[in-house]
Amino acid sequence: MRWIKALSAVLALAMAASSAIAEDFPPPAKVLFASEAAPTAGEPQSIGFYSKGCLAGAEALPIDGPTWQAMRLSRNRRFGHPDTIALIKKLSREAAQYDGWPGLLVGDISQPRGGPMLSGHASHQVGLDADIWLNPMPDRRLTLREREDISAQSVLKNDGTLFVDPEKFTPAHERLIMRAASYPEVQRIFVHPGIKKALCDDWKGERANLAKVRPYYGHHYHFHIRLFCRPGSPDCDPQNRVDMADDGCGANLAWWLSDEPWAPAKPEKPPEEPAKPPPKPTRPSYTIMSDLPAACTAVLDAPAPAELPQAALTPAIPLPPLAPWPEIGPVPTQRPRG
Repeated sequence: MRWIKALSAVLALAMAASSAIAEDFPPPAKVLFASEAAPTAGEPQSIGFYSKGCLAGAEALPIDGPTWQAMRLSRNRRFGHPDTIALIKKLSREAAQYDGWPGLLVGDISQPRGGPMLSGHASHQVGLDADIWLNPMPDRRLTLREREDISAQSVLKNDGTLFVDPEKFTPAHERLIMRAASYPEVQRIFVHPGIKKALCDDWKGERANLAKVRPYYGHHYHFHIRLFCRPGSPDCDPQNRVDMADDGCGANLAWWLSDEPWAPAKPEKPPEEPAKPPPKPTRPSYTIMSDLPAACTAVLDAPAPAELPQAALTPAIPLPPLAPWPEIGPVPTQRPRG
């Protein structure tokens, strides 16, 4: 059950924290950032790189909009740079108006102050990444509990191949992804290689923006939008630019569809001589605050707004219903002693 997994994660983090204390190490940065429930006051700033940074002045995506619903609310990952939030709203509106897509189910964006997360992502740390589920939004408002329990659905075939199922991945999916790629503030979109293959084969519209759609592991149940560093964030570290002259449908895609990316790692050759005991570590194996840009310490310590907008408040999520008690058969009567 999901709550059991969550409890296990908390216990694991408690063990990690106690281990850090035992070794006299600082606490994991992901624990510190995950404990912050509110953004900082002040102007928006993306600080550092997508996978090693933080976020000041974040804005929250409201739980519901005319053409979107936020999912997994208990994670408190609905926060992003205001430009990211504006882009999600625009995409949801225009995809519903022009592309036959009823609305977005929005997954993780960033935590209230960005930074490393307890689970699930290496990136999403500076408020410029957003996951959009490949499930179309239903024609009703999902309950808070349903948003925790419903799963994003894969669009791949169930035969172990890398290719999409045309019954699951439709022209409306293609229009949605390519509309997102058309926005100038979008730098990259990550999809499964099978989705990239389908777009390369079938897309009949403007093909220049296919270059932005990048194949990567996973991403067959959601696609991942990444924005360029935004104006006013001088400490944001940009990612290398995409070559817009190469649509990515050639050698790069062929590599992703080959066996090489999916081959298991070769086991390391055992040492010929018995290994010496490893030296005592001088630093922890996990990310600590000194691994992040120096400004992230100030972000972590900064005050929250005097009054949070309603959109930034996380509602109380009802617990899942308890499993019914097992039926117990008739209790045997005690046999008389003779």
